Amino acid sequence: MNHFILADNQDLTRIGLEHILLQSGSCHISRAEDKAELLEQLKADPVSVVFLDYTLFDFSGIESLLIVSERFSNVHWILISDDLTDKFMRSIIYSSHRISIIFKDSPLNVIRDAITASLQGSRYICQRATEILLEQQKEDLPAGLTPTEIEILKAIAQGKTTKEIAAERFSSVHTVNTHRKNIFRKLKVNTAHEAVKYAFRAGLVDTSEFYI
Repeated sequence: MNHFILADNQDLTRIGLEHILLQSGSCHISRAEDKAELLEQLKADPVSVVFLDYTLFDFSGIESLLIVSERFSNVHWILISDDLTDKFMRSIIYSSHRISIIFKDSPLNVIRDAITASLQGSRYICQRATEILLEQQKEDLPAGLTPTEIEILKAIAQGKTTKEIAAERFSSVHTVNTHRKNIFRKLKVNTAHEAVKYAFRAGLVDTSEFYI
């Protein structure tokens, strides 16, 4: 039986979520009033789905949430709040694939889709969150980044290997590696992961396609 933990200190939200969950089928629902109670429940059942209103709960910061998320690696989280900042959502998206994001004014079908995704072990990012991320001001590209380097940076962000990029561009692996080194130097980064983070901040890759 699926176990859902409602870590939300807003009574109306909890009642609404309980109703939705009970409609979806047989499940066990429990409540957690604070972080200490939530941890005890996760210890008892480390394969749960947690509905969390981060803004109303007593996590000291995003790092505290991510530490708990890593500690209970089989737990899936659905963040449900009235409002979340662009910076917060980006940090969550970059750091974990087991944390979904929806809002309290989301349509019922969105909430149900988030539940289904979590039970299937997938992350769900609602359309509103995606739009907030996409609407934020994009970073200007460094003047020295060439069109070819921009295209290769996009390909790196999409998870393509050097060999795959070379094949697509009808180039040699050596040539692509040279471009990679130049990209890293111009962006002042040392790893592909840092370059990918830049590509998202600069809007080179569509967040909705890459993360959902």
